[in-house]
Amino acid sequence: MNLLREKARTAMTARGTRSEHDLIGDRDLPAEAYWGIHTLRATENFPITGTPISAYPYLIDALAAVKEAAALANRELGLLQPRKAAAIVAACREIRAGMLHDQFVVDVIQGGAGTSTNMNANEVIANRALELLGHRKGEYRYLHPNEDVNLGQSTNDVYPTAVKIATVWAVHGLLRAMSVLQDAFAAKAVEFRDILKMGRTQLQDAVPMTLGQEFSAYAVMIEEDRGRLAEAVELILEINLGATAIGTGLNAPVGYAESARRHLAEITGLPLVTAANLVEATQDCGAFVQVSGVLKRIAVKLSKSCNDLRLLSSGPRAGLNEINLPPVQAGSSIMPGKVNPVIPEVVNQVAFEVIGNDVTITMAAEAGQLQLNAFEPVILHSLSESITHLERACLTLAERCVCGITANTEALRASVENSIGLITALNPHIGYAAATEIAKEALATGCGVAELVLERGLLPAETLADLLRPEVVAGRSQVLARRACDTGGGPERRVPSVARE
Repeated sequence: MNLLREKARTAMTARGTRSEHDLIGDRDLPAEAYWGIHTLRATENFPITGTPISAYPYLIDALAAVKEAAALANRELGLLQPRKAAAIVAACREIRAGMLHDQFVVDVIQGGAGTSTNMNANEVIANRALELLGHRKGEYRYLHPNEDVNLGQSTNDVYPTAVKIATVWAVHGLLRAMSVLQDAFAAKAVEFRDILKMGRTQLQDAVPMTLGQEFSAYAVMIEEDRGRLAEAVELILEINLGATAIGTGLNAPVGYAESARRHLAEITGLPLVTAANLVEATQDCGAFVQVSGVLKRIAVKLSKSCNDLRLLSSGPRAGLNEINLPPVQAGSSIMPGKVNPVIPEVVNQVAFEVIGNDVTITMAAEAGQLQLNAFEPVILHSLSESITHLERACLTLAERCVCGITANTEALRASVENSIGLITALNPHIGYAAATEIAKEALATGCGVAELVLERGLLPAETLADLLRPEVVAGRSQVLARRACDTGGGPERRVPSVARE
């Protein structure tokens, strides 16, 4: 029977197809495909998103890194022939260099807890290794996807480990993008540090501040979130490679887990550690929930900042019109001359998506049963979308919006001088009773507070001008901010080292 099957396979290869066998039966597939029968069935079974796993190159690189580390560990322990190990390692390194990514074709959302993704990797690596050994694709008697490439492994330790590595790499990109946006806001804080404006609470006039203070708050919010994200990603440096099916390490020899971890750390450059309890680590998705929660926090605060930018730039004649966003495209197909805040709007939408993804990740993590969570594929998909889209949103907001913002200085100062809120700043100098009368008259007549103070002779013009200086009106924090800007900085940012990579 095996001889007949081999003859049939040879004939089909000549016709442009090859035949492979699994527990369900035989199937023909393209002779030149590096993927095999399990991948073929997965593409038929999971036509869900239309997004193949190759859309996430970090995942493909991470899978190749895991398989390379496993091959090196198996060779080190005498379980894999050196010639086979060398071919597997070479194939993995080619994939990590960008080759064959188009062969990773299974849908990113799939049943089976990631088995189809693992087998897609096993088959591609096996067939490329066969070529390197001088054999044809599909000649698995020389090097097998399961028996050699997957030796000592299970989907249940390979897939979570690869997802964690891919997530760490992706987060590094997001941290860099957040740093770019933080610097853009910080630069505007310096540029606007002497521009007075009215602060607002509950959309009502509050007390004076500077536009620089307003923008410095956005920079600090991003800096804080970078620190929280760097802390959260450290949790997923703990892996369960060597756990095999449920965490007991069945079919993995003594020493395999540590050897594979050591090789994987060398390959990835990450300080990976093996979980203390592999049974717990194989079923628990808490680290992904933690990272997703921080991504939601970033999205919420980023969206709030964009809401502010849209509000501050509203108008230009019938809104606040305190700042100008750079015009990047015409805003209307019917209203000539209209320019909309499209960059903050798109960032808002990314934030909404990230918040929704967090709900998906939460439900997927909760839905695991007993020794395995079968829903990590949707966790991967949701995390990858959130991280990638947030990274692009931060760069877009920085480069296409924040860097080009300008201030309407005269309008800002006029709003301060005309605002009732100014009286709070003058209260210590003219007394509460007089301040109350000034506020009442200003409201009744529409006159400015400064104008009425001068008219009643409550303060000399020179004293009033001095009190309205930015460093006086904006308080001590503005003085400290100016000193930091003038000296080229302040205390070193307290952000974990991973955030500065």
